[in-house]
Amino acid sequence: MKLYSLSIHHKGATKANLLKSAYDLSSFSFFQRSSVQEFMTFTSALIVERTSQGSRASVKEQEYLCHVYVRNDNLSAVVIADTEYPQRVCFTLLDKVLEEFSRQVDSIDWPSGNPETINYKALDIHLSKYQNPREADAMTKVQAELDETKIILHNTMESLLERGEKLDDLVAKSEHLGNQSKAFYKTARKQNSCCEIM
Repeated sequence: MKLYSLSIHHKGATKANLLKSAYDLSSFSFFQRSSVQEFMTFTSALIVERTSQGSRASVKEQEYLCHVYVRNDNLSAVVIADTEYPQRVCFTLLDKVLEEFSRQVDSIDWPSGNPETINYKALDIHLSKYQNPREADAMTKVQAELDETKIILHNTMESLLERGEKLDDLVAKSEHLGNQSKAFYKTARKQNSCCEIM
């Protein structure tokens, strides 16, 4: 999972104006980086121009996904990621960046601004922070922790059974299970084993 580009634009009447951008092109060879950066800048602007006001979209281009958010005030952001990166996290990032940018940069500067004149330094920090979606996004982090707990629980049950004790033997020896529960377990076991053969 990787983020390659994060950029902020102002959607004008005919074209998108790049206000600020950040790139992580470390996965490309040194000689390809400038061409890749130009292509990502071009693609980002094109996607902003073709996305209507107040909408979000995701566009697939080869093995990349370009996520765009154009607000009603024409302030826009684009993040380019690989296809494995969670879409929800991308839109959370775009929301956060646009909100922060609109608080720090006056809207009068948006139509005529450019990367040299706009004073907003947090884009590189956000791009770096969101490289790991589990750390950057609370929901993803909680889901990862739940998945790890689930794996630990499965491993614990398997390790119990690996000690030479079969669950069937444990059920037969159990004093806490009634005869009806033992009969239910045996019947369920037979039903499941019948299905496994098929």
